[in-house]
Order: sequence, then structure tokens, then C-alpha cells
Amino acid sequence: MQYKFKINGLDCANCANELESALQKIDFIDNVSISFMIQRLTFECAKENKSLALKQIKKVIKKEEPDVTIEEI
Repeated sequence: MQYKFKINGLDCANCANELESALQKIDFIDNVSISFMIQRLTFECAKENKSLALKQIKKVIKKEEPDVTIEEI
């Protein structure tokens, strides 16, 4: 299942690329994509893994870009 989130506080396209690379290393999520231009994060995972995926995504974001927040759209 695909999920879309608004990503807030991302300063540059390079930061988006680095964050995307870090998120792609999470085992149970697929097709991670961050669009700096439209401030959107999309990823795919099994419906039953969504809460675990979000927990891991937020952990990686806090480590890589502490000022960035996400909200589901």
C-alpha cells in the first residue's frame, strides 16, 4: 500500500536526497521517494507494517534532519 506525507522543514534538494537514501535502508518499506519541490514523502509497505514504518521513518528523520516533520495527506 502506498502512503503520502507532507514533509515540512526540508531546506534543500541535497538534504532531500540524503534523507531519501537513509530511508531506503529501512527493510520493510519500498519505493521511498522525497520530492523537494512539492515537499512530499511517499513510500510503500504492507498495511500491517504502517505504524512500525512510521516509527522507523521518524527515527531516521530525527537523526538526519532534526527540524523536519511529516504529516499524512
